[in-house]
Amino acid sequence: MRYTRVLAILCALSLQMGMTAYAAGQHADIGTPASLSDKSLPPGPPPDGKMAPPDGKMMPPPGGGQGFQPPDHVTQGTAKTVIAKNDSLSDRTYTSSGDDENALRVSGARVSLSNVKILKSGGTSSSTEGGDFYGMNAAFLATDKAQVKIRDSAIESNAKNGNALFSYGRGTAVEARNVKITTHGDNSGGLQTTGSARMDAQNVTVVTEGNSSAAIRSDRGGGNVHVKKGSFRTAGYGSPAIYCTAQIAVENASLAAENSEAAVIEGKNSIALKNCTLEGNMADTRPMGDRTIEEENVHGVMLYQSMSGDAEPGKAVFSMEGGSLTAHRGDLFYVTNTECAITLKKVVLKAEDSSGLFLRVNGNDGERGWGRTGANGGKCTLVTENQEIAGDIEIDTLSSLDMTLGKGSRFTGSINCMDSRYGTAADSHIAMSVAKGAVWTLDNDSTVTTLKNEGQINLNGYQLTVLSENSKAGQQKDIVF
Repeated sequence: MRYTRVLAILCALSLQMGMTAYAAGQHADIGTPASLSDKSLPPGPPPDGKMAPPDGKMMPPPGGGQGFQPPDHVTQGTAKTVIAKNDSLSDRTYTSSGDDENALRVSGARVSLSNVKILKSGGTSSSTEGGDFYGMNAAFLATDKAQVKIRDSAIESNAKNGNALFSYGRGTAVEARNVKITTHGDNSGGLQTTGSARMDAQNVTVVTEGNSSAAIRSDRGGGNVHVKKGSFRTAGYGSPAIYCTAQIAVENASLAAENSEAAVIEGKNSIALKNCTLEGNMADTRPMGDRTIEEENVHGVMLYQSMSGDAEPGKAVFSMEGGSLTAHRGDLFYVTNTECAITLKKVVLKAEDSSGLFLRVNGNDGERGWGRTGANGGKCTLVTENQEIAGDIEIDTLSSLDMTLGKGSRFTGSINCMDSRYGTAADSHIAMSVAKGAVWTLDNDSTVTTLKNEGQINLNGYQLTVLSENSKAGQQKDIVF
């Protein structure tokens, strides 16, 4: 039932004094979206997508449907120069212009490189998955448990599907210090890590110009990536500053994408940022071969599962402490077809698009293969501490949200579930907890399914509804403030 505005104001005063807990409707947990175990659907292009074939048609990511089969063996091509014995080298130049060819490859050896130049001036990859997964056609490739230290050096790639600094395979590790990296072609990332390899970078500068060319990039098999300081910039479409299918941690770095989302996590992987500036400026369309495709959503950070097989299904984790996150266009966060956890602490959040949301968790149209239509929502847990948030939250009936507004946090915005053909707000799960010392100020009417308040809620003249179990049966016994 609905109370008058007078009663709402009286309730607001009670809320500000700190009510204990209201829990209406113990809705069952919706669980991980059913689509995460459904790999029968053909996948579409992820944000840092695979290269389109010459005919310009959209090419599914490796491991997908439509009869596409990934290679059954490691495909790395050749190398102009191979170092296979332990060595320490300086003041050298390594070049390549051949197809499927590395300018320099270190295989199974401990090698220190200083003041070297590595230039991949041309050539293309005959196998997109070979280039993305295994280092074929990269300017530099470390493989076969190589241990490489590279310092005070420069790497440049002007090849299509030619990543710059590539670390592949379990036991392989690359340590880069004071290295300048530039790539010009499509599908050419800056730091690329796959197959459970390791990448450590400090004071590294990366600039990529092509489409689908993330500055910090990982692909099938993932690995561990640790970055300290440095600058990472992308200019292409579908080229986030970070594309994550690994465990990636970045500290005190500057990261920006001129025509893409700021960061993307696919599947059971993580990005942890500390005292970083992260910036995205995603366009609503991007080129794909000789066509232009429309993006599913426009946002700063996306957490999703593409179903391509490149990332294991599971919980995606995004954490950020200090620094700033800016979305010049669209929503700040977008979650679809995955389970995720987002943690924010003392981050300066900047959503410059007046039509964008702080957080959108919903299903997608299924055209890209991101799960089955009607079962590809998101499941999001959001926790904050000493965090300022301004912006609205929308959840669809395929999705769920468990939000904890932690101590010292201030949230100005609304929370609502959007009705759809798959159900109404009464079918949703939106749990809100306001901790002691936290404040939620509504900027519009809001609806949740459970509410725990130990802090302060300012209704600000709007209505807050806590749905009851009886709502689903059409009996209006909701708690309304």
